[in-house]
Amino acid sequence: LLRRARNMEDYGRFLALLASALLVGFVSVVFSLVWVFQYREGLSWDGGLREFNWHPVLVITGFVFIQGIAIIVYRLPWTWKCSKLLMKFIHAGLNTIAMILAIVSMVAVFDYHNARNIPNMYSLHSWIGLTAVIFYSLQLFLGFAVFLLPFAPVPLRAALMPIHVYSGLIIFATVIATALMGITEKLIFSLKDPAYSALPPEATFVNCLGLLLVIFGALILWMASRSHWKRPPEKNAKVLQPIGETPEGTEAESTMADGSNADKSDLRINSEAARKQNLKFDEAGQRSTM
Repeated sequence: LLRRARNMEDYGRFLALLASALLVGFVSVVFSLVWVFQYREGLSWDGGLREFNWHPVLVITGFVFIQGIAIIVYRLPWTWKCSKLLMKFIHAGLNTIAMILAIVSMVAVFDYHNARNIPNMYSLHSWIGLTAVIFYSLQLFLGFAVFLLPFAPVPLRAALMPIHVYSGLIIFATVIATALMGITEKLIFSLKDPAYSALPPEATFVNCLGLLLVIFGALILWMASRSHWKRPPEKNAKVLQPIGETPEGTEAESTMADGSNADKSDLRINSEAARKQNLKFDEAGQRSTM
């Protein structure tokens, strides 16, 4: 009973953090829209200032909010009964949407700069932003090739999984930092009378937007870094598990039917097949590092 009570308490804590993150992320998107419509003339695609305004809106919506949801989608307890493959598709789909919005936001900036004869790629914000987009693209491609398609061997997946997780969190944190640099740079360039240093209403509003982004990022990173909130290993994941690999890291899928519907001979056959599979991995020297 005590363990169950602790689990319920932990579950409630997770739901509170999740609700807070979703609320803060959604409010951040709303703030970005209020900023461009209230203070920056709105949105358009005409090569002018209103086209540039797509940049902060799409970055905050896709590269920050949607990417954050993609990071924690595996941690949602009510999805643990869903197949791992389905969750992979959802994770990849959300990241793909975020990637598309990030690319469109960059196109808007380059189009605006070229129409106004403004130099491209001269600021630290632009350098780090482009780097984040490039590495995010590589992360997405490798995620598809290694973890979604069924061709990569299990030991390779197990070896790359920690790198995939770590690089995803680093990219997300970098995007948050780059967004903060970008909105500050925009305020410095745009606010002249009164200047940014005088803290006019727009500056105060956008500074609050920056605080929301920091809070959202902190909540997502906290939830993603808690090991006790990981998706639990599937019950049948151990059957074809390579020697030395933990259930968390395995990507192998068992073909054994539910025990309640299988007789003892079927279980013995499956156990023997699993033993031979493990011996095969052992002889090849392919041991998981996870």
